[in-house]
Amino acid sequence: MTSESDLKLVSLAGGVGMRLQQDGLTLVLAESCTGGWVAKALTDIPGSSAWFDRGFVTYSNAAKQEMLGVDTTTIGQWGAVSEQVVAAMTNGALVRSRADVAIAISGIAGPGGGSAEKPVGTVCFSWQLRSQEPAVRREHFSGDREAVRLQSVFYALEQLLEVLAANG
Repeated sequence: MTSESDLKLVSLAGGVGMRLQQDGLTLVLAESCTGGWVAKALTDIPGSSAWFDRGFVTYSNAAKQEMLGVDTTTIGQWGAVSEQVVAAMTNGALVRSRADVAIAISGIAGPGGGSAEKPVGTVCFSWQLRSQEPAVRREHFSGDREAVRLQSVFYALEQLLEVLAANG
């Protein structure tokens, strides 16, 4: 049975695909806490190969460093869940792909792993068009692990549409 959130996600992913195709852009993802969920949502859309280039699931710090070139010092100074790290992730994803725009997500989905400074539900995002500076945000979502991750997927795609609209 298909849930309301599944239908909403299909609609949103389809809208992202239409916008990317309309603008002649391709997308690369660098996902951590969402574990490839954004890529799955996008590749559920028929014809997504026209506008989706690839995705990096860089769950560990080592993967962020090896696959995306995130500097060890950046992770050490700011932590994997930080605006600085997601900005480095989108930059690395663009350098290591042929895509025109990148999304990066890193967060604390729970149930453990949070702190006073970064409680469970803290998620950092970056959206970057090639040859531009990244747009970064830190958000806090509520609910269990699945709820935090699903909200992150929706937010990443909704805000991508905003970034694309702002950049014409």
